[in-house]
Amino acid sequence: MRLLYHARIFTQDPSMPQATPQATALVMEGERILAIGAEEKLLHQYGAEAEKQDMQGAVLWPGLTDAHIHLDHYALALQMVNCETATRAECVRRVGERARSTPAGKWLRGHGWNHNVWADGLGNAAELDVVAGNIPVYLTAKSLHAAWVNAAGLREARITADTPDPAGGMIQRDEHGQPTGILFEAAMSLVEDVIPARTSAESAEAIAAAQVNLWRYGITSVHDFDGSRCFEALQLLDAQNRLKLRVVKSIQGDKLEHAAALGLRMGFGNDRLRIGSVKLFSDGALGPHTAAMFAPYQSDGDNSGILLLDNEQVLEIGILAAEHGLSLAIHAIGDRANHEVLVGLATLRQYETDHGLPHLRHRIEHVQVLHPADLNRLAELNVTASVQPIHATSDMAMADRLWGERCALAYAYGSLLESGAALCFGSDAPVESPNPFLGLHAAVTRRNAQGEPAPEGWYPAQRLTLAQALHGFTAGAAYAVGMEDRMGRLAPNAFADLIVLDVDPFTLAPQDLQFVQPVATMIGGQWVWQKDESLHVTQ
Repeated sequence: MRLLYHARIFTQDPSMPQATPQATALVMEGERILAIGAEEKLLHQYGAEAEKQDMQGAVLWPGLTDAHIHLDHYALALQMVNCETATRAECVRRVGERARSTPAGKWLRGHGWNHNVWADGLGNAAELDVVAGNIPVYLTAKSLHAAWVNAAGLREARITADTPDPAGGMIQRDEHGQPTGILFEAAMSLVEDVIPARTSAESAEAIAAAQVNLWRYGITSVHDFDGSRCFEALQLLDAQNRLKLRVVKSIQGDKLEHAAALGLRMGFGNDRLRIGSVKLFSDGALGPHTAAMFAPYQSDGDNSGILLLDNEQVLEIGILAAEHGLSLAIHAIGDRANHEVLVGLATLRQYETDHGLPHLRHRIEHVQVLHPADLNRLAELNVTASVQPIHATSDMAMADRLWGERCALAYAYGSLLESGAALCFGSDAPVESPNPFLGLHAAVTRRNAQGEPAPEGWYPAQRLTLAQALHGFTAGAAYAVGMEDRMGRLAPNAFADLIVLDVDPFTLAPQDLQFVQPVATMIGGQWVWQKDESLHVTQ
């Protein structure tokens, strides 16, 4: 038994006001919280038998959840060339620097480029050839919906002028029909399929290292949206008792029939690793102009993106999932994609009702721009908006340029909350940083790190209060996966997952939220990370 006292505890428990002076201590037994309340009472009741820690007035929050992350991709990205640069030339320079230490025959990987912020736009294979020679190069865009490949990489993948565009993808070509080295959406798999895959054991080691980064940010649980290799790696770590994060693991859409045949249901697993939703894609992304829109992108001809699922396909897949106790988590960026998904989910809700099936906690991932007619439909259907506030401030200039006035309902967290929709928050790492305090800052200010646009932020009607934003990273995320009885709050019988802060974020200027850093993180009653062992949380 452990007792933490002399603390200021923000419980996220509806039965206990957030800043109540009565929440100054908590008692843990094993992985769970036994009691929470005034330190005088708990010290008297449990002090004789508990191991006590004086928190010296520190603030305690529930552990934070990243409700949309790609763990395997994030872990791999930490080992790649960082291509998130201000200029294309700097990205190429970094590739050349890494090429000098890359053994012959090995692929050079990078991640993070965004041609929308480069004055000279998209690159080509020839630029990479100059600095990498015959080393095959594969660089994924920040959105993960496009890739940049050099000539050696194209040769390895046997991509030529005669290679047809795959369904749901596009090979960019020059005026002579030759591949330029830029691949969109499903065309990326032409290269990915020939890059030697990491083993599950290698992924496990990378994820084990990456989880330390997440603890440092105050993240104690995640909803993962990577594939089978990631699931295998997580199982290896769990079996070795090295998985400390709590992970809700999605099932890729193309594995649904296998999962149904095996009888897997949402919630199967344990308190560290369990099955979540079935992940589907209804469109592409904003950056590569592949998000499915009702009207074309501004200044991009008649391009209105790529629709990958219509409402009938959502229903067909949804019926199979619902009949086997699996909820849907559907990627939808553009207004047309969100509309098709909502129409499909409305029909699926009726099917669940007509066939005596439970109304599962379906969710839409991203919900980046909505048609006004669809704004209230998530609440009406009890569909969770799984969104990433950091996308709003990262994308705002690009969104203004490509979507124009449609941005009034882009990243519309305030409007969604007002409509009654349930929200959960994540980062989409490695697309963005998984640091949730950057997400909190973005949700509250709608301004970037430099304070732009000042003073009210981008579409200020969509701003949230800090309490509303914190709910998205805690109780809202727990609700999305049916774990609100034991996660996302500090209360009796909940997991003892918490973070320690040496400042109270509720007293800070909103622009300073981005600088908050936890000083310690606890999962299941055990400290998994401390910033400085000389701090007051040492044993």
